[in-house]
Amino acid sequence: MTTVLVIGAAGKTGRAVTRALTSRGVSVRAAVRSPERSERAYAAGARSISVVDLETGQGLVEAVTDVDGVYHLAPNVHPDEVAIAERVARAAARADLARFVFHSVLHPHDASMPHHLRKAEAEEVVRTYLPGATVLRPAAYHQNLVGAAVAGRLAVPYSLDAPFTNVDLDDVAEAAATVLTRPGHAGLTYDVAGPEVLSVREQAHVATEVLGHPVEAVRMELSEWVAGAGASLTPQARDDLLAMFGAYDRSGLVGDPTTLRRLLGREPGTWAQALVG
Repeated sequence: MTTVLVIGAAGKTGRAVTRALTSRGVSVRAAVRSPERSERAYAAGARSISVVDLETGQGLVEAVTDVDGVYHLAPNVHPDEVAIAERVARAAARADLARFVFHSVLHPHDASMPHHLRKAEAEEVVRTYLPGATVLRPAAYHQNLVGAAVAGRLAVPYSLDAPFTNVDLDDVAEAAATVLTRPGHAGLTYDVAGPEVLSVREQAHVATEVLGHPVEAVRMELSEWVAGAGASLTPQARDDLLAMFGAYDRSGLVGDPTTLRRLLGREPGTWAQALVG
């Protein structure tokens, strides 16, 4: 595997995957939605840039030309997730690429979360065009809450006692690099979950001990979230995330860490380790 196209390369996941691939000597072509986002991809180690419009498919044929594999990550809670997956998978199939990895989500068939169901449909579309594609289904990232913990306040719009097996972003990226560069992963689906079951309340306790200052866990009212972080979202994205918060209230988001241990060949990173970098 010499060159991989990373779609969504300017985002935090794409940058992490780029770093993991380049550390193995792989050349990364970064697919970004605008030239202005190129610097973020270059800073992560990308060798070249392709500007791609995932909503129309413009630039995809050029982006997949002369690469050996693709890591496909769609924009978060995108309403056109399934059609985007079809455009990307069709272009990759026509280019006859050696490897294709689709970034899905843990428990994609949970009917209470519309954006998870779109991931499930996208998985099926990818496999229609590329039966040998590998699917990664990551849990939520530790890094989503590290900044808030450092600031001393974990405020979330769902139950403080719901269980989660959050995963380290760099572990997800390492797993992605593994399945892209080593044989034996064609056609397989992997849940990617962290090694601990922790609630937000428990995460606050751990953070207090690790960081050496008080970290409080606070349940935010949904109306506060809608007026704050949710205010800049489209109505569809806001509704998707509100449905997700309801699902978290009922059952959290828990997966089995066994697969990630096997992919990494070591114990996955813990919440405490993520806090200290």
